[in-house]
Amino acid sequence: MHSKTGCLSAPMTSGGENFWSSGSVPLIEPEFLSSIIGAASDIALVISAEGMILSVVLNSHSESFGNLKHWEGRPIAKFLTRESVPKFEQAHSAYLGGEVPARPLELNHSDNAVWQYPVRYTFHRFGHENAVLLLGRDLRPIAETQQQLVQAQIALEQGYEARREFDARYRVLMSHTSQAVAFVSVLTGRIEDVNEAAAGLLGLSTDALRGSAFAQHFADRSSVELTEALMNATLSEEGGQVTLKATRTGQQVVLHPVVFRAAGQRILMCRLGTDADAVKTEEAGAGQMMALFRAGVDAMLFMSPKGVLLSVNESFLDLVGAPHLSDVVGRSFADFLGRGQIDLGVMTDQPQRSGQMRFYATRLVNDLGVRVAVEISATHLEDPDNPVIGCIIRDVSRTEASRGAGNATSPGQMPAEPARNVMDLVGSASLKDIVAETTDVVEKMCIETAVELTNNNRVAAAEMLGLSRQSLYVKLRKYGLLAKNG
Repeated sequence: MHSKTGCLSAPMTSGGENFWSSGSVPLIEPEFLSSIIGAASDIALVISAEGMILSVVLNSHSESFGNLKHWEGRPIAKFLTRESVPKFEQAHSAYLGGEVPARPLELNHSDNAVWQYPVRYTFHRFGHENAVLLLGRDLRPIAETQQQLVQAQIALEQGYEARREFDARYRVLMSHTSQAVAFVSVLTGRIEDVNEAAAGLLGLSTDALRGSAFAQHFADRSSVELTEALMNATLSEEGGQVTLKATRTGQQVVLHPVVFRAAGQRILMCRLGTDADAVKTEEAGAGQMMALFRAGVDAMLFMSPKGVLLSVNESFLDLVGAPHLSDVVGRSFADFLGRGQIDLGVMTDQPQRSGQMRFYATRLVNDLGVRVAVEISATHLEDPDNPVIGCIIRDVSRTEASRGAGNATSPGQMPAEPARNVMDLVGSASLKDIVAETTDVVEKMCIETAVELTNNNRVAAAEMLGLSRQSLYVKLRKYGLLAKNG
């Protein structure tokens, strides 16, 4: 009794070894020992000296292992992956030699090749000769966390790579574009970024401009006033602009702002230009359009809403046979139209109602009475002070002539007018005559085309058309082409 009291009163050292070795604690019953071991680890295995699994104890709170009772009585090597078998055998051999592995051993289990999972085991002696108690901790949660971390790291690296690529493209674009551009924060009114072209207009380096207040580089505008003016300009449907005077260079700078949102804040992208640039661009465009008007192949003209000719090009003069502009300008366009005021009414009313007339077929008539088939498109040009109608006229007389009818030979047939449109025949002849005439027109067109393509080689033309030479001569005579192509 005295000895027990002395043992209990002794201080607990070396992890409580005196307490557990004093004999004061009774032996733990097997059923309680099993639950303690199961609670202290995720999985516990008792392995014999021959490597047989004598017992399997699972943590009652872990259901991920399933039922492993079929492991008992079988070699542990059957339930280890190929790379884990030599690791276990080496550690088990050291244990049997009297050396308990000091470091945990990580093994990968497999069961019928269906699933695998890693477990970290520690070796413990428990009294049975040469048997070992393995207390294991399931590493799957750690492995899953590590996998998530790896995937997150990969995604982060990909994001960094995409960011670096985007930044490189952005820098190249900003440094090589001739357009002056500055990015301004709506919240602070400061320049976020600027390129060399914009720095040249403002008279400072790009490094000095970045981070500075945008308004300080212009005269007579506070930061709030300038930001408000730029934001109002972005609301314009046609793209508003703000004109300011640069403080250092003294130039009139025109700002064209566009607002967008990035990283939770609004940014103004301002394109900077000068009045000289705008005038130069406008003058270049006007000069090109004037050159096209003067040298264009198609006839062009401008007339008042009432049809008075205001300006025409050389092609129109050639079309109507007029020697000078003074012979045409100031006259009514109806004087040169086949149907006179009827045609003019169509070409002035329709564009003024709908803005444009895409296609109108008629004839131009010069002072000598020569008629030329044409197609006309007209556009009404909006100008409050000087509204005009612009027309483009294309000569289609060659095409119209090829579609025209042959010479009429009898009263029942239609008049032989080469440029006559089939639609104009309705009402002037019977349907039977119109269909017959249309057939003749197509036949004549094909024969003329074949003769032209073969350079008036009658044999080759007959072969191309699938006719005999005699039949071709008959048709050439019928359409009056024999003497023409002879």
